[in-house]
Amino acid sequence: MLKIKGKNIIYYLMLSSLWIIGCDKDNTPALSADQKINLANTFYNNELFAAAINEYLEFLRDYPVEPNKRANINYTIANIYFERLNNYTKAMEYYLRVKHLYPESPLQKEVGKRLVSCLERLERSQDAQRILERETALKPEEVLEHKPGEIIARIGEENVTQGDLDFEIKQLPPYLQNQIQTREQKLEFLKQYIAERLLYDSAKRKGLDQDKEIIEGTYRAKRRLMAQRILTEELQGKVNINDADVELYYKANKDKYVEKDEEGKVVREKSFRESAQQVAQDLFLERQEKAYQELIDRLTRAEEVKIFDNKIN
Repeated sequence: MLKIKGKNIIYYLMLSSLWIIGCDKDNTPALSADQKINLANTFYNNELFAAAINEYLEFLRDYPVEPNKRANINYTIANIYFERLNNYTKAMEYYLRVKHLYPESPLQKEVGKRLVSCLERLERSQDAQRILERETALKPEEVLEHKPGEIIARIGEENVTQGDLDFEIKQLPPYLQNQIQTREQKLEFLKQYIAERLLYDSAKRKGLDQDKEIIEGTYRAKRRLMAQRILTEELQGKVNINDADVELYYKANKDKYVEKDEEGKVVREKSFRESAQQVAQDLFLERQEKAYQELIDRLTRAEEVKIFDNKIN
């Protein structure tokens, strides 16, 4: 049986799965609006992107939200699909929601650019050109912040947020992450990130996206994306938890949710209300890891995988 150890490998493949938290029987949301958004942002910042999307959607469904904020949340969801999950079809769906449902939103110009980028990645260049020609007629408008975190830089009219910087740093190997801890180190990394973006844009203008080595690299990235997609489809609906599950998990693991003094001694047990978000996240991760391993075990048996570890030098 093939065993894959370590959560890093799970995070490498498992970029999305489904998260469901039930509401009270009277349909009153179990969390306040602020708690709901904070939970969504917590999932986002911990790279549980599908779980974050689900929380954002439940927020839009269950809470009164003014139009501009609705536009921003739909834009955030679109950007998760575009930037984090590389699912350009779903990204287009939510960009189009902003475009047609919230025409007064200051995000309209940026949405037009993102639609063009989605179509280019889907190899629909003629559609991309059509939208590009139409969008160039729009007047410049202020683009609102669309991801968790402060805006820390701009590339043209595109915002780079603290959330973007944190995400890029987390993609590095652990030993490199450990070298980017101070404000000065993060600033230097940000400058390198911007330089890479500028070089990428320049290379694209020169047609290097048709280079043979680039095409091979794109194939490998596509293969990984397809593995991520089938993983999402296989696990969808299999990692479900509700409020009752969360409370039971808390009661069974109270020793995990305590405050300790400087010597490591327990000084206070946190209440369920204080710990609810962390408990829910811990339970979700535990069930996610179990479902992932069960899937790999099943596929390993079906494909009759054999590893000759004694022959590995």
